[in-house]
Amino acid sequence: MTWWRRRTLRVRLLLIGVVGLSLGLLAGGLALVAALGVVLQRSVDAEVTRTASDVAELVDRNRLPQPVPVAGADLVQVVDDHGRVLSSSLDADRLVPMLHPDELASARTGRPLFVDGDRLGLSGPIRVVAMPAGPPGDPQTVLVGRSMADVLKGMHLLRSVLLVLFPLLVLILALVFWRAINAALRPVESLRRGAEEITGASRSGRLPVPVGSDEIHLLAVTLNGMLDRLEAARNRQREFVADAAHELRSPLTNMRTQLEVAQHLGSSADPELVNDLLTDTKRLARLVDDLLLLARTDDSAEIARPVPVDLTALLQDAAARYPNVAVSLPEDPLWTSGDPDALLRIITNLLDNAVRHAASSVSLSASSVSSTSSSGGGLILVTVTDDGPGIPAGDRERVFERFTRLDDARARDDGGSGLGLAIVRELVRRHGGRVRLLDAPSGGPGLLVEVDLPAAVL
Repeated sequence: MTWWRRRTLRVRLLLIGVVGLSLGLLAGGLALVAALGVVLQRSVDAEVTRTASDVAELVDRNRLPQPVPVAGADLVQVVDDHGRVLSSSLDADRLVPMLHPDELASARTGRPLFVDGDRLGLSGPIRVVAMPAGPPGDPQTVLVGRSMADVLKGMHLLRSVLLVLFPLLVLILALVFWRAINAALRPVESLRRGAEEITGASRSGRLPVPVGSDEIHLLAVTLNGMLDRLEAARNRQREFVADAAHELRSPLTNMRTQLEVAQHLGSSADPELVNDLLTDTKRLARLVDDLLLLARTDDSAEIARPVPVDLTALLQDAAARYPNVAVSLPEDPLWTSGDPDALLRIITNLLDNAVRHAASSVSLSASSVSSTSSSGGGLILVTVTDDGPGIPAGDRERVFERFTRLDDARARDDGGSGLGLAIVRELVRRHGGRVRLLDAPSGGPGLLVEVDLPAAVL
């Protein structure tokens, strides 16, 4: 059953059709051979019985010539009540009857018998019919036999033809089935590709609706209705987040300004309280900025106006903000295409996380690598490594979800909002790249973040 479940629907339908067709043809072939065998045997019995009746009529009229005249290859014997041969056809034995005494008694009941042809010097079985004849005082029996060799040869030829034609017929019909299944499932494949494009691009869209009024058409209409409702709900959620974040920006900016003025002017308020409020206000402002950025990335699946970006220079500018970060960059520019601000945000988010959790060291590097994808374009590999506690392998996918913290208390104390890596993944995806979390290359504690970005061809 596991093997069966692993097969595609096309293969399963084809196997069901071919197996059902093969069983049907096999049953039909066996029935044909059996029916033809019965028909031919009855035809032989009817002809042999007709010959025996004609000879019996001659015996009754006492007009039986010697030898007994017969048409075709029939063997005819007329025997008396003691089993002695009285008359025979030209090819029949004139001394030994075709049937033994016990067989002769059974044949006189009207049931045809098969006897071995070797007994009569012929190949194959012989069909023998017995018919009583003669006056009551001198009872006689007419025996008529016919070789079944020609019938058996015809049956053998039919079986041979069927054994050759049936596999060819199954193969031809299997090809027809395969094309028919492909044609029937083509609308389903179109729906699957459309759903994959919509899901993979994280954008709105509609599935293609096939022409007609069958079940697949109704399925496409239903799925499009579901997509409409999901898109409407997502738009409402995105608009709420953007509106809420936008409305929070102004009061947070005012609060931060007032707290900074109070801090510099030395107001009568508790300095420690002012510092704590200022820290929380900055964190709220950062959260609002992150929410606005995520709302904007949700609105678009691609960069609106990509431009060539010297990633080497951008990485140097980002690393300059973190004096304790070790930088290893090539001398030549590494060119990619995208939004410079978004690319800078990717690097700063990764460096923020690394610096926040590192024990002592953080390193940043970049290099150009060849791509193994079918497109054949080059890649730029950016890595950020820290010697912090790292992230367990089972949680490395979950941390890319929004508002995910592996340690809520530590994340809040460090100023993390749970949106940094989510923003990184969204921005990297918009640039056609990929981000991965791996173990530190040193083998000890730590985390290695790899970002693949497509290289630009200038």
